[in-house]
Amino acid sequence: MPTRTIPLRDHAFRPDPSGVLWWAERRWLLVADLHLEKATALARRSHRLLPPYDSTATLARLGAAIDRLDPVAVVALGDSFHDSGGADRLAADDLATLTRLARGRDWIWVLGNHDPDLPASLPGDRTEELQVDGLVCRHAAAPGAAGEISGHYHPKAAISGRAGRVTGRCFVADEHRLVLPAFGAYTGGLDVLDPAIRGLLGPLFHVWLIGRAGLHRFPDARLSPIAPRWLVA
Repeated sequence: MPTRTIPLRDHAFRPDPSGVLWWAERRWLLVADLHLEKATALARRSHRLLPPYDSTATLARLGAAIDRLDPVAVVALGDSFHDSGGADRLAADDLATLTRLARGRDWIWVLGNHDPDLPASLPGDRTEELQVDGLVCRHAAAPGAAGEISGHYHPKAAISGRAGRVTGRCFVADEHRLVLPAFGAYTGGLDVLDPAIRGLLGPLFHVWLIGRAGLHRFPDARLSPIAPRWLVA
């Protein structure tokens, strides 16, 4: 089924194959769970050497989406850094890239559970949640909320068909809420059928599965369970 816009509270959002969400009405780009500096955080915790290039790769992909869409504002929906010290570990070149991407547009950091505070050295504004045009943008979905856009859960979905089984990151939405996939280069995912996500959604929902050829929309009835492999967020 071809890609379509996602309706929410009389607004239309376009899921992008890169993993960002485009709000054409406002020219806003929304992105969730960059988890910058995750590799350096895990290296410190495990005392193992890990390739410290996830931030560079993530910012390069984000930069490509920003350059293509040219938003007037970027809203990062929390866990933009893997921990509160991540911004201080960001390499000078990566900080320069981030500063360039923020130049000439609004940049809003919605704080997440991994990054509840961010240093003043980063460009942009910080907020616990953002309310606009009858919608609320926050990091983690709140039970019973309506008109909500969030991240946090790193949703993934699986589809089985004649050509085989396809598993990938996805956007997931019902009539009340929309959850973005994790954007970071070094992030895992959680099955949308897991109770942690499924329990937030109404009886009918759709996913927009990110595949090699683009995005494809499927109803919940088409989904297959993913073998349990809990993400390391």
